[in-house]
Amino acid sequence: MSVRRWLAASAVVVVVAVALTLVFVGAAPDRPLRVGSKTFTEQVVLGEVLEQLASSAGTNAEHRRDLGDSRILFNALLAGDLDAYPEYTGTLFAELLRDEDLPGFAELREHLGGLGLGISEPIGFNNTYAIAMRRERAAELGVARVSDLADHPGLRMGFTPGFMERADGWPGLRAAYGLAGLDARGMNHDLAYRALESGDIDAVDAYSTDAEIAYYDLVWLEDDRRFFPRYDAVVLYRLDLAERAPEALAAMLRLEGALDALAMSALNESAKIGRVPEAVVAQRFIAEAFGVETQAVVETRAQRLVRTTLEQLRLVGVSMLAAVLVSIPLGIVAARVRPAAPLVLGAVGILQTIPALALLVLLIRPFGLTSTTAIVALFLYSLLPIVRNTHAALTSIPGDLRESADAIGLTAAQRLRWIEMPLATRSILAGIKTAIVINIGTATLAALIGAGGYGQPILTGIRLDDFGLILEGAVPAAAMAIVFGLTFDGIERAITPRGLRAA
Repeated sequence: MSVRRWLAASAVVVVVAVALTLVFVGAAPDRPLRVGSKTFTEQVVLGEVLEQLASSAGTNAEHRRDLGDSRILFNALLAGDLDAYPEYTGTLFAELLRDEDLPGFAELREHLGGLGLGISEPIGFNNTYAIAMRRERAAELGVARVSDLADHPGLRMGFTPGFMERADGWPGLRAAYGLAGLDARGMNHDLAYRALESGDIDAVDAYSTDAEIAYYDLVWLEDDRRFFPRYDAVVLYRLDLAERAPEALAAMLRLEGALDALAMSALNESAKIGRVPEAVVAQRFIAEAFGVETQAVVETRAQRLVRTTLEQLRLVGVSMLAAVLVSIPLGIVAARVRPAAPLVLGAVGILQTIPALALLVLLIRPFGLTSTTAIVALFLYSLLPIVRNTHAALTSIPGDLRESADAIGLTAAQRLRWIEMPLATRSILAGIKTAIVINIGTATLAALIGAGGYGQPILTGIRLDDFGLILEGAVPAAAMAIVFGLTFDGIERAITPRGLRAA
């Protein structure tokens, strides 16, 4: 078989394998009703409430938590990857639908209806934005209103990344109050509270129902120019739920008007400060508010570790299998066809330069909020080390060996199989080992789109300030990388011809 035919056959095998892999991963028989939530405690609690209410109506429902910011969840709802999630009217008016002329709630509901979405009546509390400072620091500086911040240009502000970019966040607030001189930086919301407590920053963006406000003895600064709109909590859902799961929708809409600000703050405190699992917090609220007994599923540490390990292995295994199948033929093409080398190496090099989180978000649109998105991102991220090592190994084979092979009458395919690939084996395996270590670490980001893995306990640990949970994800990820590295060392020794092994 000629080299071209061998490469063509390999390409067909690769395409079929990748296609079957993606179909298998993306298949979702008996799809449950999917409730989403953003990456802060109140959202996770509300997501648990909605999931348990839907389940109480006899519907197979699941809660996909910690899914990122509002834009990701809203787009997932539009695409049908989610069926419902809690949102806030201020976010809809000022951020998600800011280009629409929507003067009021009735117009908002009508516009959402045109998108195939429904909106509940307000749940009962206004979780508005606020700027918060430590009480003693605010008193020391004489700061009581947001406008007072302009008199202290040296203050350090720690804002969530979303707040740093939103029209109803820092850009608008800075313009409305003339705060251009302040030092503002993006920070994780939970980490910002800890930085505020330690004195590393002077102010944070807060939500009015945050448990940390009372816990850290913070004060809100008066929004004296009334910049922030109302953020009434609501439930966004797909209108087709009225046909697909009417009982579940009716159960979730029982939340309308059922939860005021004090009650929501108490639920947040139980979860964030009291360390009560969000599922249990939601179960207790539902029993008290509606007299409905629901099931709170709380995993033990061992159960959670088994689940996240299986999820991590699935993400890493499928993406690496596809990467190996694609990368080695690409490396061969780059080595054999000189004009193709800069194109192939340049393309996989560019993919490697894209930040992993950005690549995940970019892939949500074509693949949805599924594990397929994470697997495709990990696959693309794993190409460069294998392609580059395959190309480098094949192009570095001494010319006299090729000439000897030609002299004894070997075809190009035979030379590749019997001479070049055995000589390139160690370098290719080194590329695979490098790729898999990168893959395991990057796979922890998959939790941001609900794909699970070791990133889930890490995200939850950061949100709850639980160092044990962070280690629960970080330590197994490191151990998995070490195990795979040692495994590939053994494979290298086993398949490398004895005459080529190092002494």
